[in-house]
Amino acid sequence: MEKSSLTALARHQMAIARTASSGRSAHTVYGGHEHSLRQTLIALTAGRNLDEHDSPGEATVQVLHGRVRLSAGDIAWEGSPGDLLVVPAARHSLAALDDSALLFTVVKNR
Repeated sequence: MEKSSLTALARHQMAIARTASSGRSAHTVYGGHEHSLRQTLIALTAGRNLDEHDSPGEATVQVLHGRVRLSAGDIAWEGSPGDLLVVPAARHSLAALDDSALLFTVVKNR
């Protein structure tokens, strides 16, 4: 069994994002090439985003800190701490409205 503090990890990744020229940082919490499930903690400073990209398959975004906007075409969903957003099966983007940390979970097809 393994245990991770998402609060501590979010704080650490947010500190890295604040000093990075890209304004973001990411760390795989669980998964990898040998697993179908992958969970990645992503930190974005306010105003930064993940540009529009194709859907990775079944995926969710759990907001741990801050506020984000997940957009697909003309539809957008805002999330704040404790919110779970289901990633649409269409091209989409994600913007940090405030300094934000989120847990991105995806099931990869092997």
